[in-house]
Amino acid sequence: MKGILKNNLAVMVIFAAVVLTAPIWLEPIGAGYPDLLQKFAIFGLFAIGFNILFGLTGYLSFGHAAFLGVGSYTAVWSFKLLTMNVLPAIIFSTVLAGLFALAIGFISLRRSGIYFSILTLAFAQMSYSLAYSVLTPITNGETGLQLTHNDARVIDGLFGVPVTDSLPSTNLFGISMSGYSGFYFCAIVLIIGFYISLKIFRSPYGMKLRAIKSNQTRMKYTGFNTRPYLLSAFVISGMFAGLAGGLMAVTDPLAGAERMQWTASGEVVLMTILGGMGTLIGPLLGVGIIKYFENIFSALNESALHELFSFLPEGLQTVMVVIVQPFTGEGWHLTLGVLFMIVVIFLPGGVMEGFGKISKLFRKEEASDDVIKDDVVSRGSEKTEGEKS
Repeated sequence: MKGILKNNLAVMVIFAAVVLTAPIWLEPIGAGYPDLLQKFAIFGLFAIGFNILFGLTGYLSFGHAAFLGVGSYTAVWSFKLLTMNVLPAIIFSTVLAGLFALAIGFISLRRSGIYFSILTLAFAQMSYSLAYSVLTPITNGETGLQLTHNDARVIDGLFGVPVTDSLPSTNLFGISMSGYSGFYFCAIVLIIGFYISLKIFRSPYGMKLRAIKSNQTRMKYTGFNTRPYLLSAFVISGMFAGLAGGLMAVTDPLAGAERMQWTASGEVVLMTILGGMGTLIGPLLGVGIIKYFENIFSALNESALHELFSFLPEGLQTVMVVIVQPFTGEGWHLTLGVLFMIVVIFLPGGVMEGFGKISKLFRKEEASDDVIKDDVVSRGSEKTEGEKS
């Protein structure tokens, strides 16, 4: 199994098969519908990009929501000015977010540790405030940037795309980006993003990023300039975030300043740590766990809880509802907090560490079984030789 996982092609085939068949194997647990699948793919891409920075270099950024928001705004402006085709939108989203990340990274990476984190948080909050107030002509303030009937859509006009009474929908050369087609488009982008991440992780470039995380001071003393590597990792990570923001606009052509809040950055940090930072699959597992729990617990209200505990006596049922209710609905983040604390305390390496411990237990059992078998065989052979003599 280890040999297979070391083969990039085998890893990509397995990953692509898992992602593309997600609507089938997630259906039994109620997670096979398009909206949730799109969230899995989009936030998975966001977490993969964040893991390139945080997982490989150890630099914790609280400003990646700014790149997510820039990607969303850029995509919506592409829909308004150029075309409803999604390809130009995601290209512009990725490029503009990369340029924005280059500017922020150039300044923020002059510091490391907690000071770097605070600088990125400050930039994110500044971006949120600018989008909410000063840049209202570009962002449309608290209302958010939306499509209108008066939008230019120059390219669509040149190609004679008919204008209807209803607002146009995003498409890929005529294929609507709603429902499962929207998910599969996001899934293909996720697979491409995972491939890029895989190549980075298993390249000399990725090894240098890990070395920076291990001991940046020692590398500097040997004359190795770490700054270009850190800046490039920051830009790549920001481009992933911008691409994820563009995909958000593809599935829902609306961009608001709330996507640039520090809480969005905090969410991707939780996803990465919960799944296992510095691993390929860990951040994706973190996304799946958090988004699935959000989907379940945020939908539970008092009546749903009474129905859930209907098998209990009435008095006990009321007590259980009172205890559980603060952890559901808008308070589902309490559930997330408890889950996160449990994982961090008992599995500092995230869910992937848990899988590693389980696999070690199985390997130990197999090894002990082999020892017992060898012992039985050796004793049998000794007995046979004794009888012959």
